Amino acid sequence: MIPDATPGPDWTHVADALDSRGWACLPGLLPPADADAVAGLYDRPDGFRSRVVMERHGFGRGEYRYFAYPLPPLVQTLRTTLYPPLAAIANAWHVRMGLTERFPARHADFLATCHAAGQCRPTPLLLRYGPGDYNCLHQDLYGAQVFPLQVAILLSRPDDDFTGGGFILTERRPRMQSRADVVPLDKGDAVVFAVNHRPVQGTRGPYRVAMRHGVGTVRSGRRHTLGIIFHDAA
Repeated sequence: MIPDATPGPDWTHVADALDSRGWACLPGLLPPADADAVAGLYDRPDGFRSRVVMERHGFGRGEYRYFAYPLPPLVQTLRTTLYPPLAAIANAWHVRMGLTERFPARHADFLATCHAAGQCRPTPLLLRYGPGDYNCLHQDLYGAQVFPLQVAILLSRPDDDFTGGGFILTERRPRMQSRADVVPLDKGDAVVFAVNHRPVQGTRGPYRVAMRHGVGTVRSGRRHTLGIIFHDAA
């Protein structure tokens, strides 16, 4: 269970949703007060290792900041407590996709593997969008060590704090056109989704499909999101 949050997710339901469509919602993962507190960190002068203005890099419009170590306590708690059930799902996915890598039960042990591979920079981040901002479809891959699932938590309330700005996921299956989903999220809701590939059952057995994610254009207001990525960056 996440401290100071609503009762913990039904991980069986989460696993089933991830298997069927590559994403799953965690409703009410953060109460509104915690969502406001995390969003309020954005303008603080310390606690971050870098700031990225998306337009400068062709990533879209808007900006985000990567947290520095040590992570804020709530962000650290989310990263540590969400990892174990997701690691079990990730291991099952790797079995189905014929991949040999397995993920340890403790996040600290997985981070040790990342750091041994030279991936030592923390990847949890805060994103901020204003009117006209958007995030192009992408994948968050930062090195050879990749945890196949990540979490995004909406910290703003749709229609009150902002309009537009839907969270978009696409998947591209072999010899088929891409399919898109717009994930319905309210303030404090989280979405778990595939970072890169996910297994899909075909007539001849499981195969891999590539997934990307992004954010549609914000029409008005301001939208904040907390991203929890479980592998560190090189």
